Amino acid sequence: MEDLPEAVVTEIVKKITRTSDLNSLSLVSKGLYTIEGNQRGAIRVGSGLCTTTEALTSLCTRLNSTPQITSIGLFLVAAGCTSLSVLHLIDCEKIDSVEWLEYLGRDGLLEELVVKNCKGINHHDFLKFGSGWMRLQKFEFERKRGIYEYSIGCDYYDPSYNAHSMDTYDFCCESLKDLRLAHIKTWPEIGLRVLLGKCKALENLWLAYVLGLNDNDLIALSRSCSNLKSITLWLNLQRHCSEDGYCESRTSFTDDSLYALALNCPMLQIVDFRFKGCSRGWSSEIGFTQDGFLALIQSCPIRVLVLNTPNFFDDKGMKALSSSPHLETLELILCHWVTDAGMRFIAHTPCLSHLTLRACHKVTDVGVAELGRADKLRVFGH
Repeated sequence: MEDLPEAVVTEIVKKITRTSDLNSLSLVSKGLYTIEGNQRGAIRVGSGLCTTTEALTSLCTRLNSTPQITSIGLFLVAAGCTSLSVLHLIDCEKIDSVEWLEYLGRDGLLEELVVKNCKGINHHDFLKFGSGWMRLQKFEFERKRGIYEYSIGCDYYDPSYNAHSMDTYDFCCESLKDLRLAHIKTWPEIGLRVLLGKCKALENLWLAYVLGLNDNDLIALSRSCSNLKSITLWLNLQRHCSEDGYCESRTSFTDDSLYALALNCPMLQIVDFRFKGCSRGWSSEIGFTQDGFLALIQSCPIRVLVLNTPNFFDDKGMKALSSSPHLETLELILCHWVTDAGMRFIAHTPCLSHLTLRACHKVTDVGVAELGRADKLRVFGH
């Protein structure tokens, strides 16, 4: 065995799972003693031996649906796992403080942090992560569905807030490439723009049912994130009331957001817009118009487009999409104003290969027959 290359012997040693066997192996020779000793620095998770990085990744993956984990346990992980690079916390119900988060951020070594459905952790707590933001490449935070009782940044109005300043909170997240937030609430006085305005390396943004979003957030995003490649925006219409008592359900967006993305995000390739609670009729409740949307589509190299209940979108939009040189995948759900005429247009899209239609009730067999003329186009779920 000593004639084998050290790399091969190391791989063999990794396969040995029993401590007694490892102890016996280390007594065979000085070389095996050294190799086995190097592996002793690894944390053993599951049935096999892993390197430190692999073990920690596995450990973090196992912090899924572990409701008995407490803040003390997380603090011990933060203090003891000095090489920790990935941490996932999912369905942890007994976390009642976040001192561990502050400690974890001191060394700034974490590259991926995912927190989902953890009752005792709020989004403003992540300001305590401090210098940990510097190296973080992926951040995902999701509250349980239907829970919006906290804001990002803080719970109250901040008198020092300046709508035009990105320095309200002093943290750096210039390495962040993937940001996913779901089922949280923001205050207009603070909002996400403080975070989005600092994420210069951001490539993928996923915002699902985040209350309080408005144009300022996406404009700040566009001005800072020129490398943005993917944006997912799922909106739930909110009730707005004027001083005279008139109320309506709508989003807080206008075309200003779309024009800003079109102007400042030349690498945008994936767009997923979904609107929950929209009426079937043509109205302005979404805030986006077809003109603004088409400005985005025609300015960016969109490859994948998903539209769910876009009551601003009709056959005119389909005609414009048909000239998109990069569009490969199109998914249309509850597009009430798209008809067979739209199918005739979209059949001529140069690179379109996948088209999904769901609950587009004005598209008939006649429209689907029009799609048959496109040789490479595959149609799903009519």
